[in-house]
Amino acid sequence: MEIRRFASVKKTKKGVPVKYLAGAKNPKKKEKEILATRKKYKQGKKINVKKVSAFRAKQNKSSG
Repeated sequence: MEIRRFASVKKTKKGVPVKYLAGAKNPKKKEKEILATRKKYKQGKKINVKKVSAFRAKQNKSSG
């Protein structure tokens, strides 16, 4: 049986996939938010999904 793996993805120095930050008005701010959300999720803390979703939508350049 053959084990299939996903192709490796280009990431930032902090480990966030570059594609997640593409098209953001402020990529560093978006990266910081992604890392904070990741940390909370891994610790099992509550995540305000509405707030995260609103932030990420606001970061998109083409909001229309």
